[in-house]
Amino acid sequence: MPVTGEEPITEPPGEAVRFAVLGPVRVWRAGQEVPLGPRQQRLVLAALLARAGRPVSLTELVALLWEEDPPRSAVNAVHRYVGALRRLLEPGLPARAPGRWLVRQAGGYALRVDADRLDLLAFRAAVRHARAVAAAGDAREAANRFGSALEQWQGRCAADLEAAVGTHPLFTSVDNEYVAAVSEAADAALHGDPPASVLAAVRQAAQRHPWDERLQARLLLLLASHGRQAEALLLYRRVSAMLREELGVEPGAELRAAHEHVLRGGEHEHRGRSGPQGAVVGADLDGPPGGGPAVGPPYPVPAQLPADLPCFVGRERVLEQGMALAGQTSGALRVLAIDGIPGVGKTALAVRLAHRVAARFPDGQLFADLGGFTAGEGGPFDPGEVLYAFLESLGVERQRIPRTTRSRAALFRSVLATRSVLVVLDDVRDVEQVRPLLPGAPRCMVVITCRGRLSGLAAAHGARMIGLGVFSAAEAVGCLAERVGFGSDAHTGVIEEIVERCGRLPLALSIVAARAAGRAGGLSRRTVAELADATKGLDVFSDDDRGNDLRAAFARSHRTLSPDAARAFRLLPSHGRLDFATSDLAIATGLSASATAAAVGDLVRARLLTALGPDRYEVHPLILAYAAERGRVPRDRWAVVQRPSADRGRAQAPVPELTDLLPRVSRPGLGAASGEAVVGAGPDTDDAQAFLAAVGLGGLARPPHSAAPSGRQGDDRVRARSPSG
Repeated sequence: MPVTGEEPITEPPGEAVRFAVLGPVRVWRAGQEVPLGPRQQRLVLAALLARAGRPVSLTELVALLWEEDPPRSAVNAVHRYVGALRRLLEPGLPARAPGRWLVRQAGGYALRVDADRLDLLAFRAAVRHARAVAAAGDAREAANRFGSALEQWQGRCAADLEAAVGTHPLFTSVDNEYVAAVSEAADAALHGDPPASVLAAVRQAAQRHPWDERLQARLLLLLASHGRQAEALLLYRRVSAMLREELGVEPGAELRAAHEHVLRGGEHEHRGRSGPQGAVVGADLDGPPGGGPAVGPPYPVPAQLPADLPCFVGRERVLEQGMALAGQTSGALRVLAIDGIPGVGKTALAVRLAHRVAARFPDGQLFADLGGFTAGEGGPFDPGEVLYAFLESLGVERQRIPRTTRSRAALFRSVLATRSVLVVLDDVRDVEQVRPLLPGAPRCMVVITCRGRLSGLAAAHGARMIGLGVFSAAEAVGCLAERVGFGSDAHTGVIEEIVERCGRLPLALSIVAARAAGRAGGLSRRTVAELADATKGLDVFSDDDRGNDLRAAFARSHRTLSPDAARAFRLLPSHGRLDFATSDLAIATGLSASATAAAVGDLVRARLLTALGPDRYEVHPLILAYAAERGRVPRDRWAVVQRPSADRGRAQAPVPELTDLLPRVSRPGLGAASGEAVVGAGPDTDDAQAFLAAVGLGGLARPPHSAAPSGRQGDDRVRARSPSG
């Protein structure tokens, strides 16, 4: 069956098509090799083959072909290359016909292939069978099957295009599958009569990946098992010298143990353990010379996940998507990126998901808070520092950890090349911060939380992107019920009003629930009265942990804004609505169209705004209340700026008094009513509430029932946290 889930592919007699990407990119039709055309066209085909039946987006193809500087005609050029490839595969196909093999799918293209037509899928199927045999305990047959699987490889993935694809993650992830299979083949071979094909494959893989010490250790042991102790000792000397000269480090424990084993003679039988997914791993290198059963892996197994929340509601659909991704065995690194506004529960969701799928990753779970939005509080954290901590956790001695981030990233990928590890990266700032922290191994998975959308990860790594919105009304009520229960006078209307005044934002709900839990009666009309008290503003969402209250969560995004974006943010309440266009902000700020567009881009990246569609943006009502606080000014220094409008000649209206404590945010404010906008003309003061009233936000406004997409909960630093779900 084809991997795309379509009906089985049928071919006219005599027109069978076969593809190869494990080595040079090649195609045969009816037994004859097909010339594939110019380099760019072959690159498109190579990407489609490496993705093995899953779609490759136009964005990914453009980035592959032109990297940083695509021409304006890039997308049209990709369409032309695809059309030419269709006609190569199916001569006589009309120019705009869809074709049997190359199909449009998910904003890009996919090549309909299965294991009978593509060497990569045939290799994966053979490796699965070999792992099943290894899990059944037949090491000799497993080694033979691994050897047969490895014969599919005729060089690196897309070897004839290596200059263009050598470091591209789409192709390196396929190469990492080869390394993983070679390592498992070596483990199986060390438990029986090692076939010569396995030794050849391990030798070749070790040459391609000189920094992978686990691979080098396996090669040492295999050489010794073939009676080539002298060659094994020379290999150890060469690898040791390279590590010292290139990285300034000594060989690691596993490589040293293999060397000691060879020095002792290396004649006794190796014994190992049944490892993840049926792989036999880890010879007992540290035991007595007579050998003995290994009782665990030869490396530490980190378990760094924070504690799961005892109260967690909703998010079932997103959890199902994450668990489905964790169960995929497509051969590519699995990356899930969760984005949303501050306080929406991204960390809580990531931690809950990580605990649910942790059993799938028996070699450990790594966790790091990258502090992407904690400038001035120790973050954002340098990825090199995070790599140092990860490598230590994975058993790399401190003196062996390289100095540069680039070298640490390479060592990190090498250490994880044959392991199955879950990596959770919380509060990521941007793609550049997270890229060095991505493993290369397909058996690993990465879960990322971020405020803005990391589109570059989708383009370069095929990441699954999930935008997290605020709770539904039912989920929000469930959150309150789970955390605190309802007081005797908290009838349905009271609870619904509390939910709406919290904007259904998980962090706001959790703070209100925590405050109510400490008093008799729990949630009640008293809670509603507090939320409606305009004199408290966002103070009603404060927390004893000052780093985890609502204002602090919004402030971390605000600190990242450019001056123009910060000014535009302070003027959001003058619009008096939750949604608007760029032109609305341009009028309020007096900025040029290009400067306003740049400011809006900053606000979206900081996730203080959420894009609804082409030039339409939305702000959560509590973020709007925070914007009003940031825009507070002395009343005698307010300025009224005339907006262009049909009634331009109307007299300027004075700033109204604070008369309505509970207006709805959707009610037009001063600017919408009179064509004027209130602009801060001086520094911040404590006179916030009059300003809130003046722009239509006196009291905590009740949002409309539409749920807005949203972001992160509080200060989730590397220290212990209590994320809200």
